[in-house]
Amino acid sequence: MARIAGVNVPDNKHINIALAAIYGIGLSSSQKICSALDIIPSTKTKDIQDHKLDQLREYMSQLVLEGDLRRETTMNIKRLIDLGSYRGLRHRKGLPVRGQRTKTNARTRKGPRKAVRAR
Repeated sequence: MARIAGVNVPDNKHINIALAAIYGIGLSSSQKICSALDIIPSTKTKDIQDHKLDQLREYMSQLVLEGDLRRETTMNIKRLIDLGSYRGLRHRKGLPVRGQRTKTNARTRKGPRKAVRAR
């Protein structure tokens, strides 16, 4: 199993799919990385040559990924909460931040339904 950016990348998947296992890299950015390093995206991770893997690790070290990216995201959210901005209040209350409706839907942010007791 190849280890890139502190993550074990799956061997039996195509490299463009396997790179998406790293936090901060999606399919579009993995395709850009493959084209920049002249790697065929349909190549399995186990079939990539060692010098290409070294190039990939070097390229990834220049990007903000995994722990640093998670830390940066949480610090941005904490900053919004400390400022007392509208978005920070929504984060604090656990409600949708980007203007979605909450009368119906929004179950992911609000959690499971809370039953209202009849009197």
